[in-house]
Amino acid sequence: MLRFDHIVFGPIHSRRLGSSLGINLLPHDGKLCNFDCIYCECGWNRDGRVLHPVLPSAADVGAALESRLSQCTEEGTPIDSITFSGNGEPTLNPDFPAIVETVLGLRDRFCPEAKVSVLSNATMLWKEDVMQALKKVDNPILKIDAPTDQGAAAVNRPCGVYSVADVVGNLRKFNGGFILQTMFLRSPDYDSSDTEGLDAWMNIVRDLSPREVMVYTLDRETPMKGLEKFTVEQMSSMVKPLVDEGFTVQVRG
Repeated sequence: MLRFDHIVFGPIHSRRLGSSLGINLLPHDGKLCNFDCIYCECGWNRDGRVLHPVLPSAADVGAALESRLSQCTEEGTPIDSITFSGNGEPTLNPDFPAIVETVLGLRDRFCPEAKVSVLSNATMLWKEDVMQALKKVDNPILKIDAPTDQGAAAVNRPCGVYSVADVVGNLRKFNGGFILQTMFLRSPDYDSSDTEGLDAWMNIVRDLSPREVMVYTLDRETPMKGLEKFTVEQMSSMVKPLVDEGFTVQVRG
């Protein structure tokens, strides 16, 4: 399984973001997430558990990012996005709001045309400082993989209490100024192409009216075996009603 052992890694080519310089705000030697997704490229939470996890501070991130951006500038390496991703859910880092400010400042200094992106499961939006920090970045990419709590339990396996309705309520506070990300897959317990579930998901999109929807499918090894991916053609057909209604939908295989 994929693990990120540095605070700053890449840039790597992202299907959705181009040349992406990654930032890992979680332990370098394990995984920390409040989801345990059946498709996670970092594997199951239990296999990445660290007894005493050490999370990078804003100062740590600033030093590592400044060094890497300086190197990329000297080498002429293009950067399309500085992306918070890594070994779990980035907003679990208690310094997340301060880190966002640090990253925005360094982006403006070294590569002002690059976007700052955050890949998040949207579970920490109840914290006002996290919400405000996400509103400051260029691409707050926020996940809803299933339209029901039962579906989320099958795909995301959340730790503790999770409510799709609560997440949707918090996402409304963005007034459409975010990107909704959804994984399409088929497992023994969940099928993204199920008509009833697909309709319910599309109704969430209509409710939230995000500026963009990112739909993608399996691309790397998954901790749960036997998962099935969809083709770009299948996913494009599934989201066609939204496209016909004028929504911007990016489909990636």
